[in-house]
Amino acid sequence: MAHPVYPATTRELAEHRAELAPDTHDAFQAFSRQVFADGALPEKTKQLIAVAVAHVTQCPYCIRSHTRIALRKGATESEIMEAIWVAAEMRAGAAYAHSVIALDAADGIGDRQPAPGGDADRRPS
Repeated sequence: MAHPVYPATTRELAEHRAELAPDTHDAFQAFSRQVFADGALPEKTKQLIAVAVAHVTQCPYCIRSHTRIALRKGATESEIMEAIWVAAEMRAGAAYAHSVIALDAADGIGDRQPAPGGDADRRPS
C-alpha cells in the first residue's frame, strides 16, 4: 500500500508532536481556544469562517475538523456550503483582481489592439 500524502491524525502522532515542543504546543492550543471563543463573533460564525479559510488554504485536516465543529455549534450544511462558496469567490476574485498586475507589467511590451476609435498607446484612466 502506498504511503498516504495526508496520514490520519492518530493519538500517537498528536502526542509526539506535543512532546517535541511542549511549551509552544500548549501556547498554540491556548491561542486557538481564545480565538474560537465567543466574542464579538459567536463561535459558530468563527467556525464557518474557519471552514471557508480551510478551503482557501486547502488543508484537509482543517476542512474536516472545522466542518465537524461548525456542525456541533449549530451550523447547517447549507451554511457550510455557502461559506465554501464565499471562499471560492474570494480565491477566484483575487486572481481576477490581481490581473491588473499582469496588465501593468505588460503595458508597452505586448501587442495591443487599438480600442475602437481610440489610440492603442493611450492608457485607460
